[in-house]
Amino acid sequence: MKESDVNRAHWDEIAPVHLKAYKVGTLLSGVSLIDPIQKREFYPIEGKSLLHLQCHIGTDTLSLALDGAKVTGVDFSPESIRIARELAQKMNMPAEFIVADVLELPQEGLGKYDIVYTSKGVLCWISDIDKWAQSVSFHLKEGGVFYIFETHPTLLMFDDTKPNGFDIRYPYFHRDEPIHFDDDHPDYADNTYIPRNKDYEWQWSLSDVVNALIWHGLTIEFLNEHDQCFYQALPGMTQTPDGWWVLKGYEGMIPMAFSLLARK
Repeated sequence: MKESDVNRAHWDEIAPVHLKAYKVGTLLSGVSLIDPIQKREFYPIEGKSLLHLQCHIGTDTLSLALDGAKVTGVDFSPESIRIARELAQKMNMPAEFIVADVLELPQEGLGKYDIVYTSKGVLCWISDIDKWAQSVSFHLKEGGVFYIFETHPTLLMFDDTKPNGFDIRYPYFHRDEPIHFDDDHPDYADNTYIPRNKDYEWQWSLSDVVNALIWHGLTIEFLNEHDQCFYQALPGMTQTPDGWWVLKGYEGMIPMAFSLLARK
């Protein structure tokens, strides 16, 4: 069984779990779930065509639609896309959702967009960063922008089973062979749920991401690093009142997320 098939089964399984764990009630009430950092960095988006890669169950896609974008969401998980379409129907929101692997999108003929967007836990599922960047570039109009908000690869080095300390367990630099997570680690969004279907993940350094985009014709306009994360990546992290996760006593010391905007 290919890694992508294993991962697809994993995401099909946890999509209904995330429907309960994500802030769907807030979204259905008409409130966008896009965080202030992202809104500050690449908005306004009103009236712009936007392609959301690895959209999962569509909560961010539909949030972007609430904020005025004309959205198309893509994900390789049929169950995720089914839920996304149901949410769009409940919201009476004009959004298109497509089942497809983002690494094969140049063959899908989706057209060109003002914005290509992806965020929050996406790159570790990409097996080929060059094909990913090619797909990003292919679907951007000339002058269009690509934006990503993502876990910092430095944070992904640490042992995520120990509540204290920073033992390095995983490589910072990319290796061709993925890491196979086959233990009983709970889901990141619901710590009471242990997925039956395990997964494979790949590590990409910041230079991997930046260079791949440059090689495919994009100009980097900014790369920002943040000392807070959007999920509990390590057991010792605590949540702030505004929903971010931090390591108390290490504020401003460890990069936990990064954001990047590039223009074609």
